[in-house]
Amino acid sequence: MAVPHWLLMPVLFLLPLMTRVSAQQQGCSVSDSNPRVPENNPAGYVVTTIHVESGFSITIDPRFPDGRFFTIQGSELQLTKSVDYEEDPLLVVYLSCEDSAGQSDSLEIIVTILNENDNSPQFEQSNLTRVVREDTEVNATIVAREDLSATDADLDIIYYELTATVQGTDGYFAIKGVNNPEIYLQKALDYDKFNWTTLLLYARDRPVSSPDPTNTANATITIIIEQTDTRAPWFLPCAFHINTSVCISSPYSGTINISEKAVGPLILRPGPIYAIDPDYTINEKIVYSLVGGNTDEVFSVDADTGNITMNKIVTSPDSFLLQVMATQVNNVRKYSIATVEIKVINKSLYPPHFEKGLYKGTVFVGLALRSFVFQAGDPSTPLMIRAMDEDFPDKFNPNIEYYIKNSTDFIATTDGLILTNVVLQSPGTVSIEAVGKDVLSLQEASTVIELEIILPTAGTPSDKMYSAQDMAILGGTLAALLLIVLVLLGVLVWKSSKWYGKPVKYLMKKKLSKELFGGHQNEYYQEYEYPDVSTTQDETSENGSIQPQAHVLEQPAPPLPSHNVEETENPSRGSVASSTISNQEEEEVEEETGQEKEVKSILKIDRHVADDGYKAVWFKTDVDPEAGERVEVIEDKVAAPAADDDDGDDDDDDYDDGDGDDDDDSGHDLQKNEEEEDSDTDDQHRGLGVSFAADSSSHPAAQETVDVSHTDAMTGGDFDA
Repeated sequence: MAVPHWLLMPVLFLLPLMTRVSAQQQGCSVSDSNPRVPENNPAGYVVTTIHVESGFSITIDPRFPDGRFFTIQGSELQLTKSVDYEEDPLLVVYLSCEDSAGQSDSLEIIVTILNENDNSPQFEQSNLTRVVREDTEVNATIVAREDLSATDADLDIIYYELTATVQGTDGYFAIKGVNNPEIYLQKALDYDKFNWTTLLLYARDRPVSSPDPTNTANATITIIIEQTDTRAPWFLPCAFHINTSVCISSPYSGTINISEKAVGPLILRPGPIYAIDPDYTINEKIVYSLVGGNTDEVFSVDADTGNITMNKIVTSPDSFLLQVMATQVNNVRKYSIATVEIKVINKSLYPPHFEKGLYKGTVFVGLALRSFVFQAGDPSTPLMIRAMDEDFPDKFNPNIEYYIKNSTDFIATTDGLILTNVVLQSPGTVSIEAVGKDVLSLQEASTVIELEIILPTAGTPSDKMYSAQDMAILGGTLAALLLIVLVLLGVLVWKSSKWYGKPVKYLMKKKLSKELFGGHQNEYYQEYEYPDVSTTQDETSENGSIQPQAHVLEQPAPPLPSHNVEETENPSRGSVASSTISNQEEEEVEEETGQEKEVKSILKIDRHVADDGYKAVWFKTDVDPEAGERVEVIEDKVAAPAADDDDGDDDDDDYDDGDGDDDDDSGHDLQKNEEEEDSDTDDQHRGLGVSFAADSSSHPAAQETVDVSHTDAMTGGDFDA
């Protein structure tokens, strides 16, 4: 039996002294009385060397139990068997030294056993199983530390590592630390992703990165996921979204006949109403109810089956958009809603049928996808199938859709055209079945198409045929070109309105002026000759005389045709309006350009005798014949029209002034002024009127306005002051 360690501690301090004393007094000695021996030593391991003088003998004292580990072989003290540090960390052996006289003495040797890393860590349980609910909160403890801690006989520090063995389950579970094996939930569980996994927990007596030899142990933890009621019902059929966590269903649809009550459950597409509990291991019961769209309570739904039936007939063609709710019985908060569209249609008395029971067509080898199949014997006309419906006056049912039933090499368009769906490689003859289906009444008709696949020859136009895809590309190109042309046209229109806007506005106003005033103009009173002169509208008194105006019209309104005024006043009104329009246009142009133009009035009260080349019209009462002034008096008589000079112009020679004098100079000057002013106001607009009065600063006497009657203006008679 090994000696307790605490009893041997005092001996270790006294051992060197005792050895030296024994060595001096006896004839026996050892080279090392306190040797250190590693554990797991082989048998025969030399502990120390013994020196015995002549006349002395040495033996192992059998009274001490540790002597069984040792033997003396010649001059060596050896171990008889392997020593384990975990069992015997310290051994004490006594040697008896006896002389020839029979006297003996003891020699003590204390052997220290060195510990080595010869033991692996040990788990109390190497296999564990835990059941974890799907709705377990993150960071919750799955396996406690006490159930997973490992021990090491070498008393080494244990290092832990956790891994998952099932693919796709990494990252859901983890340990608290490298020296803490407690397992917790690191990420929320999803029963649809996995419902079990296996974890391996490694225990090492050295760090993972240590270069020293390492002993390792492992424990297996099996995790079983228990599904919980976490999701609302799903309507079927549905399509999975975001892996398998969400399944989205399509709306249901059906039809009923107007003024007819359907017997039994309604037939719906894509199938009858049906919902399930996606937590299928729980599979809670589901009930159905109508929660919206059921106008006038026309429909009802079976709570257990979800079948929709009619309560009454429908007399209007309005459609219904029903909302059906599926609810779990155990939890009303878990529900889903599906929409059901019910269309009200006229009853179909006749099913659709094809014009022909057999169609024949021809198609060439090597054509691209979506190429036309042509009629047999006519390779330039695409093959078209058509289903008739006697319920329609023209037998054309717009609700019929076409599809090929028994072949994927060909497809049918909504118009009944047959197109290739693959590139045909070899000639031959095939028969396909085409179906025309009324998507409202769900009635169908079928026909057979016999197609002959032939090789293209030099005489066939197959190399010149264009597929539907080619035609679509061509149409897109033409549409793009048309869009470009429209854009360019818009730019041109915008530029034209910007550059030529004022001339266009001028022409429109001119046309409007002619329409308002009958198109009459006073040829003796040109529009642009005297832009600062305006007249007031004639006022007709009760006796028909013309009265002069005593005020200035700053912004006179355009005169409108009146039924109370004689028709003979229209020319005078036309001339006044024309002059007014031209004067206002000149003022607008001057304001825009910022240029000032000298304006001379034809009607003046003050006289400028020395102004050569200047002509004016004076009032007859203001003319002084004794002053020797050169004046021309306009008489009160109607002048006879003079003969036209046939010069082709519109000057003032159309009328004679009645005094017998030639007015060519005056006409020439007026025409010259017209030409100069026309060049300045070529693109100006016609206004609606200006004042007749001259500038008050230079012509104070011109505050008086003069009215000229239609007769005097046309005949050149006297003016009334």
